[in-house]
Amino acid sequence: MGWGHAWSAGFFFAFVGLGSFLGGSAFAADLPPLAPPPRAPAVYVPAVLPVYNWAGVYVGINGGWGWGNAKWTADAAGIFPGATGSPHDNGGVVGGTLGVNFQTDGFVFGVEGDWDYSGINTGTTASICTFSGNCQTGNNWLATARGRVGYAADRALFYATAGGAFANVQTNFNGVTTSHTQSGWTAGAGLEWAFADNWTAKIEYLFVDLGNGTVNCATTTCLVASGGPPIPVSVGLTENIFRAGVNFKFNF
Repeated sequence: MGWGHAWSAGFFFAFVGLGSFLGGSAFAADLPPLAPPPRAPAVYVPAVLPVYNWAGVYVGINGGWGWGNAKWTADAAGIFPGATGSPHDNGGVVGGTLGVNFQTDGFVFGVEGDWDYSGINTGTTASICTFSGNCQTGNNWLATARGRVGYAADRALFYATAGGAFANVQTNFNGVTTSHTQSGWTAGAGLEWAFADNWTAKIEYLFVDLGNGTVNCATTTCLVASGGPPIPVSVGLTENIFRAGVNFKFNF
């Protein structure tokens, strides 16, 4: 009888356990699925746009307008003190540009040279020439060799520039023409904009001082002191130039 009761009790507990397992599985099947764990909020990372690179060799064209003064002076050794005249000059310029830029962070520096055909000329009279006729001044080409330094705000470059200036200055004094190269200095500032990967456009202002040159004349038409030799005459030329240009840049 003891083994029978033990076997009956074991069968009973096994049956109850199986029922509990089946019942629990059925109950679990009726429950909704567990929600997935919450995801971390997305962090917005703005796109980093490339900063324009100004470094490289460039070539271009430029053109604009210039005006200024041609100051004639008679060295009269005290005979004609203050014998000067300053006729105004003006005209257009057009030519080519060659340069190179280097860049460190936002700072851009380099060298630039240009050669322009010039139509800057004065009229045909000046107060100094009333002593002995008339005079005229002009130059048919103008070149500069300058350093540039500036700061780039991505595609916009603000710069200052200074260096040497050279021109073929022509003077006509009482019918005798003198043509010679004069050198001086120039300084100015500008703004350049990169409107494409390798193309830039600029506007700039330059002040040009070409120094003084000696004027020739025929002996019979020179200014002369009474009973003395011809009086030397010199002319100095200064110009203000506004011009615009377009450059193509070759990257390093």
